[in-house]
Amino acid sequence: MEAFEWYKKVLTNYTVFTGRARRAEYWYFVLVNMIISLGLTYLGGMIHMPIIGTLYSLAVMLPSIAVGIRRMHDVGKSGWFLLIPFYNLYLAVTEGDRGRNEYGPDPKNPELDDIADHLVD
Repeated sequence: MEAFEWYKKVLTNYTVFTGRARRAEYWYFVLVNMIISLGLTYLGGMIHMPIIGTLYSLAVMLPSIAVGIRRMHDVGKSGWFLLIPFYNLYLAVTEGDRGRNEYGPDPKNPELDDIADHLVD
């Protein structure tokens, strides 16, 4: 997937606080979000309407929280870990749990879940 496809995926799942988000999904969203935010802030400054950047930030606040919570779930942590400074950054760059965890199937390797299900049976 390209960066803008990941960004679009996060925006379409803006109210999904369950499940897991891969590192790529989270970090590509952060990258595109930063580029758009900086661009709108610059544009707002040029046309003397700094509220443009603020409105954009408010618009993407809920999707940002949702993807952050799903990212914490991918490493096997509660979404509340998003509130712990620096440790949440460490968790965001950490590889997610392999296979299914308590928050759902592995978004990176769904075939591992199929293999694990067959071994349990």
